[in-house]
Amino acid sequence: MPDSAPPSPRRRRLRGLLLALGLAGLALCMWQTAQVAREQALDALRDDAENELRLSAAGLVGHLSRHDYLPELLASREAVKRFLVTPKLQDPMPLNRLLDRFRATAGVSDIYLLDRHADTLAASNWHRPDTFIGQNYRFRRYYQEAMQGRNGRFFGLGVQSRERGYYFSAPVWLDATDPDARPDGVMVLKVLLDDVEASWAEQDAELLVTDRDDIVFLASRPELRLTALEPLTPEQRTALRASRRYADEPLPATGLRRLERLGPRTRLVTFTQGPLANRHYLSLTRPMPAFDWNMHILKPLGPVAEAQWTSALLAGGLYGLVALGGGIGWQRRRLRRERERFAERERQTLARSRDELERHVEARTRDLTATNRRLSDEIEERRRAEQSLRETRDELVQAAKLAVLGQLAAGINHELNQPLAAIRAYAENARAFIARSRAEAADANLGQIVELTERMAEISAQLRQFSRKSGERLTAVSVPACFDYALRLFQARLADGAVEVVRHWPEDETWVRADPVRLEQVLVNLIGNALQAMAETPAPRLTLSIHPEATRVRIEVTDNGPGIAEEQLPRIFEPFFTTKSTGSGLGLGLSISARIIDDLGGRLEAGNVDEGGARFTLTLPRDEDPGHPVRQEEHSHHA
Repeated sequence: MPDSAPPSPRRRRLRGLLLALGLAGLALCMWQTAQVAREQALDALRDDAENELRLSAAGLVGHLSRHDYLPELLASREAVKRFLVTPKLQDPMPLNRLLDRFRATAGVSDIYLLDRHADTLAASNWHRPDTFIGQNYRFRRYYQEAMQGRNGRFFGLGVQSRERGYYFSAPVWLDATDPDARPDGVMVLKVLLDDVEASWAEQDAELLVTDRDDIVFLASRPELRLTALEPLTPEQRTALRASRRYADEPLPATGLRRLERLGPRTRLVTFTQGPLANRHYLSLTRPMPAFDWNMHILKPLGPVAEAQWTSALLAGGLYGLVALGGGIGWQRRRLRRERERFAERERQTLARSRDELERHVEARTRDLTATNRRLSDEIEERRRAEQSLRETRDELVQAAKLAVLGQLAAGINHELNQPLAAIRAYAENARAFIARSRAEAADANLGQIVELTERMAEISAQLRQFSRKSGERLTAVSVPACFDYALRLFQARLADGAVEVVRHWPEDETWVRADPVRLEQVLVNLIGNALQAMAETPAPRLTLSIHPEATRVRIEVTDNGPGIAEEQLPRIFEPFFTTKSTGSGLGLGLSISARIIDDLGGRLEAGNVDEGGARFTLTLPRDEDPGHPVRQEEHSHHA
């Protein structure tokens, strides 16, 4: 079927116009939806901000107001009045301690007493380097208000402590009946505001409290404290320095810039500098007339922007679905015309692809067959290699046993030579006694010869048992019995070297799950190494310990030799690594021992002891006594 003719210029212009109209409609729909979503999100954000601002303001008022009674209460105490009568003739320490007790009970910062000249006579912080005693606070408004006969309030930086606080004051009257009397002193209480700010830090908003000069003296963010919402005029700075409300703080501007007014106390703002720079916020202000303050909350506009984008994208998606529906109807008619042409082309392409696929399948099958053959050969080769590795490992273990037997040769020779010499002596004596017809004496010598041959047979049996190959099946093995067997092999070396053997293990038999031959080989190797390490030690001591646990048994072989160098500890179990002199060993004993314990399901570790010497620790699974009733029942079931 011939291809369709290219579209005419008129049709192309029509398509371009339809596309432009569609895009314009999409932009208008998304913009209008975003505006509606913005208004709704701002209303919701404003409601949240108003609730948070109201609760925060109530919390601040509650925190401050709960202490306003205390100065007046203290001003009425007789102890305070008696002290004001003749302050120079009395000891201020009882009054200082009284004020300190009230301070601790009320949980405030400081309490102090001023005389009528604003000099501090007593204070709860009398014992601190920055005590208020001796300071004059005539410039403070709380003193001036109290001297006018009413309770005073004031906030600002402390002159001595440099801490922000809120001050309550009350006049102290010695004669309250005289209408012309003036207060004789002022009782002042200071409350810190850090706890209130700490609670604000948990909110997802910024909280500020400003005074009548728009100075931020409370803020959830520390960087905003003691800043000005608007740049201060020289007259304002002069007045603030005169009151010493904020001491000599520079009071820099926050960089606040108002973007849009949404209501009487609601605005959209941003900051040109500081920690809030380059972000937009919804700002709400709440007056606090009781304190002559304004409390502000700044809510980030992130939720508003997110709502705008979400709504715009949803509107765009819906618009796209509608446009897609219209386009689908138009495309269906067009596709119907193309379908027959594509069907013939598809049949031809499918026939060519089928032929090509058959050729590829045939070639791939040949490749897979060859690959499977090579894989089978590799598997068989790997199996033979593993079998050879196991046989080599067993031969290496057996060689290690024979090496140990070589090290024991001197002791074994000594053990056999003594009985042989004694047998010869007893035999010669027996011949002499027979020649003299002393049959009883000859019989006694022959009995000694029998006992000596039995001893030699026992030594030979021990050597045969140690040199035999181990089995694959794990059984219950007695740890003390393995230790006793190993010690019998070293009986001569222990005696010749005057080695003290110390046993630390429980009275009851301890059993582990292991192969007795392989476990004995490891213990013989460790004891042999310990004896060799203590060859130059003046008083050699070999300590053998057994520590049964719930599911494991810890076995320790400890010597008091020179120990193992710290740099050699990480390599102590490496094959062919040895600390002995050249020709004294191949460095395989500890490597094979570690491998044996690992095969038994345990762990072999090496370390040094604080008193000097080395300690090797075996950890193996614990097993029940073969004579235990439960163990016997298990054997009967297996049988």
